[in-house]
Amino acid sequence: MLAITQLSAEKNLPKEVVIAAIEAALVSAYRKDNFAPNQNIAVKINPNSGKVEVWAEKEVVEKPSDRRQEISLDDAQKLSPGVNIGDLTMVEDTPHDAGRIAAQTAKQVILQRLHEAEHSAIFEEYINREGEVVTGLVQRIEAGQIIVDLGRAESILPVSEQVRTERYRVGQRLKVLVFQVIRTGKGPRVVVSRSHPDFLRRLFELEVPEISSGVVEIKAIAREAGYRSKVAVTTSQEGIDPVGCCVGLRGIRIQNVVSELNGEKIDVVMWNPDTATFIANALSPAQIISVGLKKEEEEEGVEGEGVAEVVVPDKQLSLAIGREGQNARLAAKLSGWRIDIKSASAAEAEKLTIEEPVAEEAPLVEEAILEEEVAVSEEPVEVEAVVEELTELEEAVEEEAEPELATSGELVSPEAFFSPQVEEEKVTLRFAEDIMPARPVKAATKSTKSKKKKRSVTGKESAEDGIKLKKARRGVAVEEEEEDYF
Repeated sequence: MLAITQLSAEKNLPKEVVIAAIEAALVSAYRKDNFAPNQNIAVKINPNSGKVEVWAEKEVVEKPSDRRQEISLDDAQKLSPGVNIGDLTMVEDTPHDAGRIAAQTAKQVILQRLHEAEHSAIFEEYINREGEVVTGLVQRIEAGQIIVDLGRAESILPVSEQVRTERYRVGQRLKVLVFQVIRTGKGPRVVVSRSHPDFLRRLFELEVPEISSGVVEIKAIAREAGYRSKVAVTTSQEGIDPVGCCVGLRGIRIQNVVSELNGEKIDVVMWNPDTATFIANALSPAQIISVGLKKEEEEEGVEGEGVAEVVVPDKQLSLAIGREGQNARLAAKLSGWRIDIKSASAAEAEKLTIEEPVAEEAPLVEEAILEEEVAVSEEPVEVEAVVEELTELEEAVEEEAEPELATSGELVSPEAFFSPQVEEEKVTLRFAEDIMPARPVKAATKSTKSKKKKRSVTGKESAEDGIKLKKARRGVAVEEEEEDYF
């Protein structure tokens, strides 16, 4: 019995389960050597003394021919009074020695039954803890999967349930969510997660007593693991601030959750039964001007998707959309509506473009009505007379536009020919050369001051009257002419 007690402690199994496994193993061992293959036998172990008793089912006959399956009537009545010939009765028939092969078989069966009992106990334990947070130790890393030791069982943290921004190492202690428990041929398979939204919910339940007691309720969670999450909370009791309860004094409660998630940002917003108000809260910290709700057209058998048109100030547009659209995407997941965010200026411009065609229709209708009234009220006009008048006007305009060419033999200057004809009524530009008379030209004489000077190639200068002049600076002959202007 000491061995049974020690075995139950090592396998963390109840003592009754271990005894039942040993009894089943002894049944298979004794049936192999001492009893018939199809004979019904049972093994009982005394839990106090540890004595083993083997009971076999035998048929009551007058003279038994096979002692393994038959018993005489006198012997049967000694054990169980009132039996008759042809009845079946259980008789103790414990063999003295089971043999070496039977003992080896019993050992294998005992180990197999203990494994099955252990797997069944682990499955029953973790299937009831599905959705809870447990603490484990990283045991090893295999092909991207993390094997986490939970104590009694090994769990698997697959790549899809890991957080991209986290790095795991062997021996690291982690809090994980029991995501799924599956029964397999090799035992129960426990799948854990750190990226599931329920993991964030359970962490809040551990840190905030109001949530675990039910005073504050988490309505919805939208999470992008490792980056940012949004949590919508409400309360059923007046006078309690659900957001303040989750944040805690000086943010101590939410800081514990953030530190467990390795710095993941968490926005706690107020849930509201009014959808427009809830969407405005979900887009925090951006300020919202208005929220318009509409349903898209429903297809056959498919319900239309809800669209929320949100208008924000121009300066708040980038804040409402978030980095790479993260804030708007999380708000859409949280509310369940598709969100279309517009700036105030863009919404106003779109509103004006919709209203402009409506305003232009009225004058067009009025003009059409006036044309109809004029056509009805005026007398009929002769078309030929109107055409003649237009032709005369066109000819007169063409004659005025053509330049008048000189009919006499006088030559016309190019400037006068190409200059555009200006109407008499308009002011024309006149230059001084056109107004002043031509200057008379006088012939040059010897007495005038105008003299021609000659420079020789040698550099000596002389005049016609024999007066010597100064030497030229350069050896090039240059004629200079001086004229007097009167």
